[in-house]
Amino acid sequence: MRLTLLLPLLSALTACNKKEVPALSVPSCPTCVIADGRGFTPSKLTLPKAEGTTKVTFTRTSTETCASEVVVPALNINVPLPLGKPVDIQIPTDKPQTLTFQCGMGMYKSSIVVQ
Repeated sequence: MRLTLLLPLLSALTACNKKEVPALSVPSCPTCVIADGRGFTPSKLTLPKAEGTTKVTFTRTSTETCASEVVVPALNINVPLPLGKPVDIQIPTDKPQTLTFQCGMGMYKSSIVVQ
């Protein structure tokens, strides 16, 4: 019975240690985040304080990563990241704040700083 409980955990932990595949071509921009075998790049995204929201675009460029979704706990956001398809998330920028975003397992963590 213990082995049955450990197998899903071991599988999840090794998902973040698989080899990287060649990255897809993704245009760079100041509000873009790439998810790959190393986690999220950039590890910190800074947005200017402004009324409303700012669109942040996440793109997963590897099949060998546990960052197949992005989670922003403070905003109750949990969005799948399909391979090679940009996914836009609206981030509130009406007040200074630091928001953590992470993969679904919480192994890769990064931040968005609104200032």
